[in-house]
Amino acid sequence: MSEKRQELLTQLGFRFGINGPHAARTMMFDDLRTLFTRTSCQATRDEYAAAVVQDNLLGKPTHKSRQLAWRHMSALYGFDAANPLFRALQRLWPLNEHAQPLLAMAVALARDPLLHGSLGFFLQQEAGAYVPRESVEAFLDKTFPDRFSAASLKSIAQNLGGTLTSAGFLQGKARKGRVLPEVHPESLAMLLFLGWIEGRTGQRLFTSDWVSMLNQTPEELESLTTLASHRGLLVFMNAGGVQELRFPGYLTAEEERIRQEVANVI
Repeated sequence: MSEKRQELLTQLGFRFGINGPHAARTMMFDDLRTLFTRTSCQATRDEYAAAVVQDNLLGKPTHKSRQLAWRHMSALYGFDAANPLFRALQRLWPLNEHAQPLLAMAVALARDPLLHGSLGFFLQQEAGAYVPRESVEAFLDKTFPDRFSAASLKSIAQNLGGTLTSAGFLQGKARKGRVLPEVHPESLAMLLFLGWIEGRTGQRLFTSDWVSMLNQTPEELESLTTLASHRGLLVFMNAGGVQELRFPGYLTAEEERIRQEVANVI
């Protein structure tokens, strides 16, 4: 991906680089759910920070651990109304509790290069296959040679496994097996939005990496997208084999201008 494209997508909420919160944490799904449940759906970034650090809403044992929790959560999700990815998360989160795990992972993928760069390994595993932690460590060591210590590789592999389990791509505790995630209209809407914000349109939205990871058939995707459209999550028009998707109200005029520019940059 070109530096110009990365720069534009960064303005739309994505994060790039080589480091990410999964070096130290999972996607912190339970903490995110607690925070959203016990704060206003229109809370500001400062209010979220105060809830975590000052009010210890997440029940962390020390002030330092509260600060670290907030730092990692804000890196993963943004917690800023100026970030269109976070606004989409806020918009879709309360609509369906069952969609929340995949909603959280979608945004975390867009904002954690370490998680994003490791996802392919898990997706290559067949449904039902055992995925040992050691195989994840070996993948990380090969992908990021001489970067992590043995202890760090173990920790990161455990964090990735925890996130993939929360999101429904793995199951089990000590012994994790590959499963297919549960997909709902709200989570599909988020993944389609990620592809759309990258400049994709029409049928190309259904073949993005974001959507492909769901392992859904074209018919299943069309059915879920139609349902999402009926629920007002997006606009989906499908006539004569031509498909069009739009996300009215998701972006400001300036963000839409940037999205259009992204579409024209290779």
